[in-house]
Amino acid sequence: ADVVARTGAHFVPPYDDPRIVAGAGTATLELLEQAPDIQQIWVPVGGGGLASGCAIATRGTGVAVIAAEPAAADDAYRSLASGTLQPMPNPQTIADGLRTPLGRLNFDILSDAGVTVALASEAGIVRATRLFFERMKLVVEPSGALPLAALLEAAASSKAERIGAIVSGGNVDLEALLETFKSARAS
Repeated sequence: ADVVARTGAHFVPPYDDPRIVAGAGTATLELLEQAPDIQQIWVPVGGGGLASGCAIATRGTGVAVIAAEPAAADDAYRSLASGTLQPMPNPQTIADGLRTPLGRLNFDILSDAGVTVALASEAGIVRATRLFFERMKLVVEPSGALPLAALLEAAASSKAERIGAIVSGGNVDLEALLETFKSARAS
């Protein structure tokens, strides 16, 4: 707000804005170009910009969109299940990038597209983040690891054979993440 007031710049909301949704949809278009025969795309959902872009980019393709959300921050799940935008109480999740409330525009897009939400436990998010680090040698923030976490927890119920996942974000406080890994190992 200070920069806008001082410079006359234009504020673009970080997720609940058509420009953000359109830009985020390009990740899905790239995935579909590289793997045109996938049946599902799993994508993280917080404010919903990335998931909405994914839903729009898959229209008419027959590809199902599964939005992955922390069980401890499940407003998208509750909103889509009830048909009414639900408030985000005080979310307590390691996936800090997904603590944002689902945006109104994004709720409408996800509702219209029939997007399904799959929840992941905190332990599942830690396991998925660790898997990226240890096995794939990728720095992925817990919010970006959500699709893998939710997919691993729901694997038995998925009938799809070809699944794509959008893994977003590498904003990681390594010291905090290492502490989380240590705590998870101890429990």
